[in-house]
Amino acid sequence: MRVTVVGAGVVGTMHAWQAVARGHQVVQIERETEARGASLRNFGQIWVSGRAGGEELEAALRARELWEEIGARVPALGFRAIGSLTPVRGPLELAVAEAAVARADAAARGYKLLTPGEARAINPALRGDFTAALYCERDAAVEPRTAQLALRGELLKSPDYTFLPGREVREVTAAGTVRDDHGDVHRADAVVLCTGAWLGGLVRELAGPGLPVRRVRLQMMQTDPLGEPLTTSVADADSFRYYPAYASPALDELNARQPQAETAAAHRMQLLMVQRADGGLTIGDTHEYEHPFAFDTVEEPYEHLTGVVESFLGRPLPRIRHRWAGVYAQCTEPGRVVHRQEVHEGVWLVTGPGGRGMTCSPAIAETTANELGW
Repeated sequence: MRVTVVGAGVVGTMHAWQAVARGHQVVQIERETEARGASLRNFGQIWVSGRAGGEELEAALRARELWEEIGARVPALGFRAIGSLTPVRGPLELAVAEAAVARADAAARGYKLLTPGEARAINPALRGDFTAALYCERDAAVEPRTAQLALRGELLKSPDYTFLPGREVREVTAAGTVRDDHGDVHRADAVVLCTGAWLGGLVRELAGPGLPVRRVRLQMMQTDPLGEPLTTSVADADSFRYYPAYASPALDELNARQPQAETAAAHRMQLLMVQRADGGLTIGDTHEYEHPFAFDTVEEPYEHLTGVVESFLGRPLPRIRHRWAGVYAQCTEPGRVVHRQEVHEGVWLVTGPGGRGMTCSPAIAETTANELGW
């Protein structure tokens, strides 16, 4: 079978990976020299802990298995089974963590509620004050800026794989024919469009009106090396307000009696933090849903995040060396991990994983391959 994949972000690259692994001939087309979107501008987290129960959690757990398998084959991914800690303060935040540990699927996530001493035994860098910490053993991380390069380097070892960068697709037909802006025509038995947050133009023409996907903008930052290991990912209790796994009467009580700080609420914030291979910290993030998005970043979220991180670490944050904004596509249908739509016979649009893209992409691609009978 011949497969054309449009888009070289993590979702597109995992579709190419699945197709090559199943013995098919693959052409992957990317409009940039390399992918420059959300697949690079994220935490690199394989984030199981906050996923909604059911289909979303199953996808995340399956993806976690696949990431570990691929990471063993491609060490340059930087796969690390580091887990995560969410320090909590006070009885209201503690009650939400206790409700999470009481979930029926808590064991599958690797949830444990730890004392401060137990948490510091796992992650000694957390020297600040906190009441307890929610541990999720199944969380992991990869290096987002280099993961696609590492995957592609492995794919290029196969004679069945061709990568065509710097080409924008202009036309896709039901016959599996893709025409790019170089005038070249690519014919295939199956076409998968993994175009990320690019939802206009050709995507709009193919998918029609009412695509149940929205664009979300975020701000993040990265520091100089910390100078010591941060042995787990770290979140704060604002992540309880954002991720569906933490919905509970205890969370309702937290929201009612202990609202978010003004800046965090205004920018729909949570803290997520991961240490990079060079020792720096990737820290975020914000969520902006209203269009048109701002073209610049604002400083207040960075100041808020700095204060939260320093309170957990009990020390000043290293110098911030990178700040950036990114945009991802998020499916708006409740309970859906991704929007998968046949826009022509044999032509599929796969988009909208939202903040689950890095986590779930291997399972998303595997499901596509299974459903299409590859």
